[in-house]
Amino acid sequence: MQITKRQNIIISNPETRDFLADAYYPGTNEKLPLVIFVHGYKGYKDWGAWDLMAENFAEAGFFFVKFNFSHNGTTVEDPYNFADLEAFGNNNYSKELSDLGAVIDYFVADEKVDDQKIILIGHSRGGGISIIKTYEDERINGLITLASVDTLERFPKNEAFEKWKEAGVYYVVNGRTKQEMPHYYQFYEDFEKDEHRFDVERATEMAKAHVLIIHGTNDESVNVKSAEHLHILNPNSELYLIENANHTFGAKEPWEENEMPKDLKEVVKKCVEFINEKIVNE
Repeated sequence: MQITKRQNIIISNPETRDFLADAYYPGTNEKLPLVIFVHGYKGYKDWGAWDLMAENFAEAGFFFVKFNFSHNGTTVEDPYNFADLEAFGNNNYSKELSDLGAVIDYFVADEKVDDQKIILIGHSRGGGISIIKTYEDERINGLITLASVDTLERFPKNEAFEKWKEAGVYYVVNGRTKQEMPHYYQFYEDFEKDEHRFDVERATEMAKAHVLIIHGTNDESVNVKSAEHLHILNPNSELYLIENANHTFGAKEPWEENEMPKDLKEVVKKCVEFINEKIVNE
């Protein structure tokens, strides 16, 4: 099957700044379901095995998009590195939701896309953002969370919080790149002023789309209990646990194999089945 790959498409968002997206899709005259992958904290569109995942979704008959949030630390000129730590420090949930809206708007206008079939796949913190967007945007028919958080209230606590407020910044060391990545206090201020909007639990309960929750039982970053909690909040959802899978379903950066790791293959297979059953063939 011939797969078209359009990489590093510039998306302009006047509310944030320009950022990049990739689109993978099969050669066909039929309009295709739009599947948008939303990366998580310290993530980016070219991380690990996400390219292979994109190819697999395209081969399954979908118009698959992955993108960099405008303030994830990458730049239009350098999408592969955290080249702009100042932007990273100034990221917040309002910006991410705005960027995701810009991505949806850009690709639903594509002549190859079926605008009646829109699915979000959110990984980790991107899962929380995807849940809120699904509740807010009635165009979205399907929501799949991968190792998703069940709350966006993930900030320093007690004394650490007071130090953050006083200093205006705290740093997290990136285990892979060893960069000290800043988080400015504006991040919390943005959350606090719109706390009701960022309530993942409420959005999960209210979401009208078909929902699939996928999580590894050996997730070292987000406990599997978060997935079970999301499922309780939305009893119409489907919960799918992958035994012993970790937070990235076996993928890592860099990923130098020609195939996806076993657990990520299982993720993609389950996602494709779910989208076909609930949205394509409903």
